[in-house]
Amino acid sequence: MTAVYITVDTEYSSSLASRPCPVDRSENFARSIAGITPEGPLGLPHKLALLEKYGQRGVFFVDPMPALVWGTAAIEDVVAPILEAGQDVQLHCHTEWLAHARPDTPFAGLEGRNIKDFPFEEQCRILDWARETLMAAGAPKPSAFRAGNYGANRDTLRALNELDIGFDTSFTPAIPDGHCDIPLGQETTQPVLMEGVVEVPTGCIRDATGNLRHAQITALSLREMTSAIVHARETALPSFTLVSHSFELVNRRRLSANRIVRNRFEGLCRTLKSLRGVRTATYRDDPPLRLYDRDAMPPPPVSGPFATGMRYAEQAVSNAFYGA
Repeated sequence: MTAVYITVDTEYSSSLASRPCPVDRSENFARSIAGITPEGPLGLPHKLALLEKYGQRGVFFVDPMPALVWGTAAIEDVVAPILEAGQDVQLHCHTEWLAHARPDTPFAGLEGRNIKDFPFEEQCRILDWARETLMAAGAPKPSAFRAGNYGANRDTLRALNELDIGFDTSFTPAIPDGHCDIPLGQETTQPVLMEGVVEVPTGCIRDATGNLRHAQITALSLREMTSAIVHARETALPSFTLVSHSFELVNRRRLSANRIVRNRFEGLCRTLKSLRGVRTATYRDDPPLRLYDRDAMPPPPVSGPFATGMRYAEQAVSNAFYGA
């Protein structure tokens, strides 16, 4: 049975905290975490409700770095509803928050956009603080990590191993020109062992243009996500990872719903409920344990011309009506 990991990067926006016009904690929470709109919350509360409605599991990668500005209470506000819903909390880390750290914090004066921008010892110090802060906010000890912006490198994996965090899911084979510097190729689409840590690549498909496309709710149509999951099941792949964000069902500038992306997420939950041979899983209870040889990777699923064309049309409508 194929395990599908619905992962949700759950994070306050560091750009909204930037000067000269920062928003306060409550407004940042409303925009980035809760996703408040005139139609009601479409962020974290909405996703938790949909997972419960359709009986699905989710993995919420929570960024504790805003505690450098607002204290642990800001992270408790995020962790508590996830745990109350019975879902999984794991560790996320956007080091952009270091630029906003209060003078009395351990990292005052330290800056870097990505965790990979720091030497190994500094990465250990940052990740240890982030882990302890997440736990102080009520989360269980994390066993999995995703870097903010996917910006990890080999030293990040070494640091995770040092901290006894056994899984990383920062590598994105479909974004070779992104921030991730983990030395793996685009053919690495299934879990591998590196530096003592299981690296779980984010899912991807190969579309009709021949390019890889990452399995993010905003990047694939429901048809393509469903086809990819069915392909994983039919080829006996043990896992497939989908990426989402706490805020992506909402245009945060207009504070309005993106109906196309919202319908995709609910459609995904509804589809997973009905698919046989597939289960949604968490790192807490059901982590991806089957490893692959890097020289013997199965190919990614392929999206045909019709599905690719329909996604282009859907994205155009989404951008035109709801904002890019």
